[in-house]
Amino acid sequence: MDILWILWILPTAVALEETLMDSTTATAELGWTVFPVSGTSENSWEEVSGYDENMNTIRTYQVCNVFDANQNNWVRTKYIHRRGAQRIHVEMKFSVRDCSSIPRVPGSCKETFNLYYYESDGDTATKVHPPWMENPWIKVDTIAADESFSQVDLGGRVMKINTEVRSFGPVSRNGFYLAFQDYGGCMSLIAVRVFYRKCPRVIRNGAIFQETLSGAESTSLVAARGVCIPNAEEVDVPIKLYCNGDGEWMVPIGRCMCKAGHEPVDNGTVCRACQSGFFKPAQGDEPCLPCPINSRTTNDGATNCVCRNNYYRTDSDPIQMPCTTVPSAPLNVISNVNETSLRLEWSPPRESGGRGDVVYNVICKSCGGRGCTRCGDNVQFTPRQLGLTDTWVYISDLLAHTQYTFEVQAVNGVSDQSPHSPQYVSVNITTNQAAPSTVSIMHQVSRTVDSITLSWSQPDQPNGVILDYELQYYEKDQTEHNSSIVRSQTNTAIIRGLKPGGIYVFQVRARTVAGFGRYSGKMYFQTMTEEEYNTSIQEKLPLIIGSAAAGLVFLIALVVIIIVCNRRGFERADSEYTDKLQHYTSGHMSPGMKIYIDPFTYEDPNEAVREFAKEIDISCVKIEQVIGAGEFGEVCSGNLKLPGKREMFVAIKTLKSGYTEKQRRDFLSEASIMGQFDHPNVIHLEGVVTKSSPVMIITEFMENGSLDSFLRQNDGQFTVIQLVGMLRGIASGMKYLADMNYVHRDLAARNILVNSNLVCKVSDFGLSRFLEDDTSDPTYTSALGGKIPIRWTAPEAIQYRKFTSASDVWSYGIVMWEVMSYGERPYWDMTNQDVINAIEQDYRLPPPMDCPSALHQLMLDCWQKDRNNRPKFSQIVNNLDKMIRNPNMLKAMTPLSSGVHLPLLDRSMPDFSSFRNVDDWLDAIKMGQYKDNFANADFTSFDLVSQMTMEDILRVGVTLAGHQKKILNSVQMMRAQMNQIQSVEV
Repeated sequence: MDILWILWILPTAVALEETLMDSTTATAELGWTVFPVSGTSENSWEEVSGYDENMNTIRTYQVCNVFDANQNNWVRTKYIHRRGAQRIHVEMKFSVRDCSSIPRVPGSCKETFNLYYYESDGDTATKVHPPWMENPWIKVDTIAADESFSQVDLGGRVMKINTEVRSFGPVSRNGFYLAFQDYGGCMSLIAVRVFYRKCPRVIRNGAIFQETLSGAESTSLVAARGVCIPNAEEVDVPIKLYCNGDGEWMVPIGRCMCKAGHEPVDNGTVCRACQSGFFKPAQGDEPCLPCPINSRTTNDGATNCVCRNNYYRTDSDPIQMPCTTVPSAPLNVISNVNETSLRLEWSPPRESGGRGDVVYNVICKSCGGRGCTRCGDNVQFTPRQLGLTDTWVYISDLLAHTQYTFEVQAVNGVSDQSPHSPQYVSVNITTNQAAPSTVSIMHQVSRTVDSITLSWSQPDQPNGVILDYELQYYEKDQTEHNSSIVRSQTNTAIIRGLKPGGIYVFQVRARTVAGFGRYSGKMYFQTMTEEEYNTSIQEKLPLIIGSAAAGLVFLIALVVIIIVCNRRGFERADSEYTDKLQHYTSGHMSPGMKIYIDPFTYEDPNEAVREFAKEIDISCVKIEQVIGAGEFGEVCSGNLKLPGKREMFVAIKTLKSGYTEKQRRDFLSEASIMGQFDHPNVIHLEGVVTKSSPVMIITEFMENGSLDSFLRQNDGQFTVIQLVGMLRGIASGMKYLADMNYVHRDLAARNILVNSNLVCKVSDFGLSRFLEDDTSDPTYTSALGGKIPIRWTAPEAIQYRKFTSASDVWSYGIVMWEVMSYGERPYWDMTNQDVINAIEQDYRLPPPMDCPSALHQLMLDCWQKDRNNRPKFSQIVNNLDKMIRNPNMLKAMTPLSSGVHLPLLDRSMPDFSSFRNVDDWLDAIKMGQYKDNFANADFTSFDLVSQMTMEDILRVGVTLAGHQKKILNSVQMMRAQMNQIQSVEV
């Protein structure tokens, strides 16, 4: 039967496929193998030529043997290399004749055919191998036509083209053959395309994924790792996509984002550097931003924009914020003077610099015949002097009849970055006559059952000649309406006619021709009770009698000694005995003075505890809370309620459980020592608990704790007079101890306690002598079997263990330095050995910032190398009293002294002689931003810089307090180095 085939080939769709074989591309015969062999059966598969839609010649196979039963016609492709594919797809284009359209067709007519494949590592097939049967061939599927053709038009039969795609896998050999089996149909195999699918190279989520073959199964997912596109970085890892069996990417995991300075373009496939004038501060998908106002970029790919000249940005400003500049000067300053106080008001500056954080500083200068100098700490500013947010300030405690200049500066968050001084407006005023300022310190000199003797300091600002003082007093339980008045021409007064044991409130004020000043704060003092007075007399009477007798014996012995010494020609004028004689004739055994008794001289130390410390029943003690840890146990606060007395707040030291007998003796030895003392500037022992557990030492409670930490917490909060008052209290306590022949050995600010009235009291007795060697504590250095606080200890005590009241005086000088520096560590971060070496070379600590020269000179006196040249504590107390009575002594700030009193060169400050110029020196102390300021103010040589004062530093334009302090300290070190060089040259 003749069948006319009209071929119409549909174009193949573009897919993510890699073709392994395509019959339509053959330019010659396909040459596939058929079975039965052509010629043996005229109805087996036959290769014929045809045309596609573009009239290109193509080769097809057709078969039509529908009238013979049991057909088995095969056609096999040539060997196909799989090229790494694991799953193979076969696209077949074919046409099938409808069996019903064929006349007289038998029932064996088919409209389907079978697809097979056979794997092989090489092209080994022959005409008989593999056999033409289902095994070893693997059947893929039976292929049926969706449409068959049956009608004929004038041009021939109309053929319906069917396209079917089948897949198989996994395949693992190097290649395979395909076979098509006809078993009784009339059909044409028009085109066969063999291919495999893969996922293409894509850019997804900012990462590049290379081509990836699909898996062996239709449901397989093949994972592929991505690599970030250039200038992108991973955000989440790992970065993956999965390739499914259809060659489609799916299930994205992780992502990459453009780096800072780059933005995504072209749908996120490219990270492009930000162009000039744009920036991007962080990674992300956001576009680049234009530079804020007053800023610019210096290159492409910028992560931030730098400020233009004279514009700045603070560390806390976001980088998207415009750069800002310093404000202009405040406007329209108005002053209103009232005696020695005034109120300043002004208007905000015309230009804020583009910021909303403008604040104001007020610089006070006192002007006289020698020019203007910066005001002292006594001038008070309300609400404050620096960082004012309001446009006004109240200034008080100025000197009367004095000309002042006030500069009102406008500063903002970037003023400290500008090399120029803040803009300011100034006003000149002259104060009027005024009453004296308030008396700040009052001391009890002595008391009896019916009288109290008081002294007080002169007002910080007398504002004229003090005519007299008015002392107001009344009983604590009364009111001011019941007060009495005492007038005194001096700063002392005896108040008589008081009740025994009465507590009185005292206030004092000074008077000049301008009138009275304000009353001082209330101070409470108590007269002696009859019992205390009688006890005092009983204690003193035997001592007076004994002292008189001892004095007579002493005079006789003295005469004998003098005669002996004359006979020997004073061969040993500085003998040990003479030294002791001088010691005891210097007033240590004055009538009524107790002598300290070392509790370790007792055969039974417990006897010393019983003699000097009062035993307290534990039921009278109530511990409230733990406030610290001591050498032997916890330190607590609590209440003490003794029978017949008021409940009082106390400090309680406890001995930890599991103690040895030696630890118990050492713990209670402090109570044995403390119990012998009775002085307002020495910590007071209330008693001990030894008959119950835990063992306790109970003392008065000091609300403000140790002096060093208290000063650090209140840095800069006290006037010089207040600090001197603290020092006077410590010196008074040490004078009392020295008079009792007690040597403290560990006098330091950490061992001074402060109560709520700022009264300083010496504490920590005896413990330093018995501390075991423990090199973990940097405060102490082991020497000769014990520990010595090197930074506070005199040279002879370090070298020879020679501890005396003179070595305590050295330690007191260090305490003075600690107080005036507000708790700074002596000798800073120098090692203990460096400290020892420096002292041996006659270096001494420099004056702390704003320390009056009189106080530093007293420190230097305490640090005399020869202990005999150091002042006694009685002399120190007298010197401090003079300073308190005459505050003008504390105003002078003189240059550093020379010779052996050269201050210690601060090891944290560099030696100026190692630098070529002032600029190098500023860089070394990390103050290089002020180079132009120094140059513009003509401070271009070390000679000029070494003479700078705080006023000069302000004039140069250094407004930050920390920078001022650092530069001033460096200048002082430079001055000290110059003095040292000059002294060596001389």
